[in-house]
Amino acid sequence: MIFEILVVGPLAVNCFILGCEDTHEGVVVDAGGDADRVIAAAERYNLKIGQVITTHGHFDHVGANQAVVEHFGARLLIHAADAPMLERAGDIARTYGLQGNNSPQPDMFLADGMEIGFGTHRMRVLHTPGHTQGGCCLYLEAEKKIITGDTLFADSIGRTDLPGGSHEQLLESIRGKLFTLPDDVTAYPGHGPETTIGHEKLHNPYF
Repeated sequence: MIFEILVVGPLAVNCFILGCEDTHEGVVVDAGGDADRVIAAAERYNLKIGQVITTHGHFDHVGANQAVVEHFGARLLIHAADAPMLERAGDIARTYGLQGNNSPQPDMFLADGMEIGFGTHRMRVLHTPGHTQGGCCLYLEAEKKIITGDTLFADSIGRTDLPGGSHEQLLESIRGKLFTLPDDVTAYPGHGPETTIGHEKLHNPYF
């Protein structure tokens, strides 16, 4: 499986380029910015990007959505609870003194347990509210990888002081949805380095 991470945008978001080496079908996860780099990375693998998936609606994770969706003719997916954030993303970015772009509205909503396929690969959506109400993680069971967005970080968790955040809900999501996965699953957060589920269960100070 093609699995490339690009660090994009003003807040250093991890953007993921996933693809099937057999069919060249692919997806982009969290196109947070630097659209030209995201598009170039996908085209370097000759990928046909059919879906752009947003783990949650914060402005730093959606800045390149429009350009990437339009370039590839892809569908945009996000959880329904976070969809209202998309049309305000640029304005919110500017309140922090940063450049940002609004995102198009989604073509489809993510839902807990939903399976998304690209070529011979499958990933399952895990709805993990707490950082935002629509936050989702993407579990590639066969590859023992999970993209955790801003739900879980290496030795940390997502902030919960923004609108829609809940510390108690986030801890419950992580315990119930992520810490039930095998210890050797590698977790790829929305910012910063990867970790493993086993490491976080033992060493994450929030638990």
